[in-house]
Amino acid sequence: QVQLVESGGGAVQAGDSLRLSCAASGRTFSIYAMGWFRQAPGKEREFVAAISWSGDRTYYADSVKGRFIISRDNAKNTVFLQMNSLKPEDTAVYYCAARSRAVITTSSTGYDYWGQGTQVTISS
Repeated sequence: QVQLVESGGGAVQAGDSLRLSCAASGRTFSIYAMGWFRQAPGKEREFVAAISWSGDRTYYADSVKGRFIISRDNAKNTVFLQMNSLKPEDTAVYYCAARSRAVITTSSTGYDYWGQGTQVTISS
């Protein structure tokens, strides 16, 4: 099993930045990739960004490309999501996810472990 704990959410104004963290523990050696997803009220969960466990490949949703950066700290088994130039439409609960199978996917069904989520609220 892999446990994921997110932190760093909060309420900020449009144009501000936030950095989310996701600490992984347990059988981290089984992780192939990590991803961030988000879910706004009344909407489906959507892909935000993903990174290979080695950190050499990253993927982004078009809606966040150029504003968000996903990265990882191997020594701390932690993945980060740096969110810049935040917009009200970025408001959502953000979830960290881990995938133990090869090949990175942007589909939420392709991830095996999930964190509890952290709220991000952007006011205009």
